[in-house]
Parts: sequence; C-alpha cells; structure tokens
Amino acid sequence: MIRAYDEIVEFIAAGATSASVADFEPSQQTKNHVAELVHKEKTIGLTADESSELDHFMKLEHLMRLAKARARMLCSQ
Repeated sequence: MIRAYDEIVEFIAAGATSASVADFEPSQQTKNHVAELVHKEKTIGLTADESSELDHFMKLEHLMRLAKARARMLCSQ
C-alpha cells in the first residue's frame, strides 16, 4: 500500500537539490488522497492506520515547508 507521505520520502531519498526542494509539490493524486483523509477525519473518523498516515504526512509536509523556505534562501544567494 502506498501512503500519502511515501512521495515525500522518495523525493528526499532521490537526492533533492535546493532548487528541486524549492519547486517540490505533491502530486495531484497525493493531494486528493490527503483531502479525502481530512474529510473522513472530520466526518466519520479514521482508522488507526489512516490516522497514523495523516499524522506522518502532516509532519513531513511541515518539514518540507521549512526546507522549501531555506532552499529558496539558498537559491537566491
């Protein structure tokens, strides 16, 4: 099973550069999957696995926002 955060992990593992980090965006498929998890969380609730997946994605997404900000600084120097 592919989890929402696998895309970010693969991106990092592939040897991201400052420019590629600054430009990184999750795929539309990942965005849709995360939106479905958030909707499900607000309406009927998540399974333990889904909750864990969403939590991991949110943490990595926050880390990527910080990395993107730093990468933009490095690219502009």
